[in-house]
Amino acid sequence: MSQNQASSPADTKPASATSRIAALIPGILLCIAVAGVSALLERAELGVFEHPYVEALVMAILLGMALRSFWKPAPRWQAGIAFSAKQLLEVAVMLLGASISFAAIAASGIALLASIAAVVVVALCVSFGLSRLLGLSTRLSILIACGNSICGNSAIAAVAPIIGATNDEIASSISFTAILGVMMVLGLPLLIPLLQLSATQYGILAGLTVYAVPQVLAATVPAGLVSTQIGTLVKLMRVLMLGPVVVGLSLVASRWQSDAKKANVGFFRLVPWFILGFLALATLRSLEIVPSTVVAPITKITSFLTVVSMAALGLGVDVRVLANVGGRVTAAVTLSLMLLLGISIALVHWFK
Repeated sequence: MSQNQASSPADTKPASATSRIAALIPGILLCIAVAGVSALLERAELGVFEHPYVEALVMAILLGMALRSFWKPAPRWQAGIAFSAKQLLEVAVMLLGASISFAAIAASGIALLASIAAVVVVALCVSFGLSRLLGLSTRLSILIACGNSICGNSAIAAVAPIIGATNDEIASSISFTAILGVMMVLGLPLLIPLLQLSATQYGILAGLTVYAVPQVLAATVPAGLVSTQIGTLVKLMRVLMLGPVVVGLSLVASRWQSDAKKANVGFFRLVPWFILGFLALATLRSLEIVPSTVVAPITKITSFLTVVSMAALGLGVDVRVLANVGGRVTAAVTLSLMLLLGISIALVHWFK
């Protein structure tokens, strides 16, 4: 047996693994660079306005899209970009579970919990229906519904890998949701005198309608500490609805697969590994097995990975596709948000 024949079986596996890892590095570093610039822009915005109206997550996808509009990444970048857009995002979703405590949410009261759940469910169903009526795809309609009804970009980022959404669908939903999210932060305080809302009522309204937790803070600070505290609590309870929604979508996502794939799908294929990890970490956190001291570092890691993933998504988006669906997506997101706002206003007056 020749020397080449003797060495090839043993040597090719490590070499192949090493080459695959090496192929990821350029694209990952590119995504990290875009994420770093986004973080610096968010910090600059924080220094000027005291609150980040446009998060680094949104900055990353917009910068990625801007870069992609005049430069198409060569094949050497593609593997790392794809890895950052999918695998890193799945890890971020899993780590998100470590920051959630079921006990703290249960202590907030059954009436408020039930009301938040009802608002989310109704908003999900109607938002999805409106998007489909406007001719949007099933996956894009799901992304818009989840983004509007639960927690904006974070919900879109968490749901996207479960339903197999494309980069263009993710970018479309995030981009227009981000624009309206900023408008909500700026415009929602105007409803306080118009609707004669108390601090408690306005806090509930902000928690139910504003997309991101930092944006809830920005929208409620002008109304005082009580509104900020209540708004943040309601928002966190609303974010918790993401868990059941993601698990439910995991169980029905197989309907979009071919019959051949369905035959080979088991429980661990229906419910992705990172969702099981999310639920496991949430349970460990609720049992205080995951100490509170590690929550802040894990949250920072989760945020970083998500921003890197959004940069990767932006780098994979053809802006011309956004132009083709922009009008319909804008209409779907706007109508969905108006619906959510109307339901929430009715609810806060009931809590009066």
